[in-house]
Amino acid sequence: MGIHSHNFVETYTGLVGFGLDRETDGYTIQYYLQKFSDDTLMEKLIGRLSDEELSEIFFMITKIMKKHLSEQEYHLLFLKD
Repeated sequence: MGIHSHNFVETYTGLVGFGLDRETDGYTIQYYLQKFSDDTLMEKLIGRLSDEELSEIFFMITKIMKKHLSEQEYHLLFLKD
């Protein structure tokens, strides 16, 4: 078994929608990101994204992690060091 997990998307049975309340928004983002990172979807989508879209995604994710994770958390949770 790999070191990454995507269990939330497999077990969540609540509402998937945005704008109702903070809790549902958080669950929806987690659900969407786990669905988005599916290997089959990524294989199809990556080749269709423009260089600009790839850059936007990369820099948005990097900016969020730099803002909200310590260096130790980044290594532990993202890099899985």
